[in-house]
Amino acid sequence: MFIPLGDDNSDRKIRPLINYALVALNVLVFFLFQGMGENDQFTYAFSTVPQEILTGQDIVTPGSFVTDPASGARMRVPGLQPTPLSVYLTLLTSMFMHGGLMHLLGNMLYLYVFGDNIENLLGHARYLVFYLVCGVLASLAHVSTSAVSGVSLLIPSLGASGAISGVLGAYFLLFPKRRVRVLIFRIVTQVPAVVAIGVWFLFQLISGFGMLSDASGGGVAYGAHIGGFIAGFLLIKLFTYRKGRP
Repeated sequence: MFIPLGDDNSDRKIRPLINYALVALNVLVFFLFQGMGENDQFTYAFSTVPQEILTGQDIVTPGSFVTDPASGARMRVPGLQPTPLSVYLTLLTSMFMHGGLMHLLGNMLYLYVFGDNIENLLGHARYLVFYLVCGVLASLAHVSTSAVSGVSLLIPSLGASGAISGVLGAYFLLFPKRRVRVLIFRIVTQVPAVVAIGVWFLFQLISGFGMLSDASGGGVAYGAHIGGFIAGFLLIKLFTYRKGRP
């Protein structure tokens, strides 16, 4: 268990209003529109489906029943729902939805801890654009890795993980020595950001390569995590170029 709890914000000059708004919007969508994950019609209409992105065509499928190979339990898997807008807009809508409460809480914790420092550096408007661009590029990375790895292109993906990975990539480059307070096996200690984020990224790499060798895909969009991280790492210099920041 390796959980970030906070970091050094002593140099923060602005209130991270956009970061707060992003956290609030994710929570609002999950509880109000997704019905805490129970509203399958909404969730399966606005998630990113790789096949839809590759073809530009909206796909609707019937629900089905599958058997969990581990427990033998039989469960219903909802079908893909019609998307009322362009399927390409799901690259944006999917990054504000989550598959469950723990998925939401984990993502929002990372965004809360690391996002404010990037917003402090970029300013409100530029940070919002940076966040959204990283999220879209992360989703495109997931679509690409899904096509290459051979997993079903009809499995929808959702979550803020890709955009938040971009924030982590920027933080990793700009603040590698900043102290981050973390919980490690019930022990609270401080480590440099390069360690805190490096451990996270290493796990994504290992899991991502495992997904490429497993046609089942595992249900986690590691390609989006890795793609978002690389996008944030590479793009942050472009976004800070005209602000005269080091």
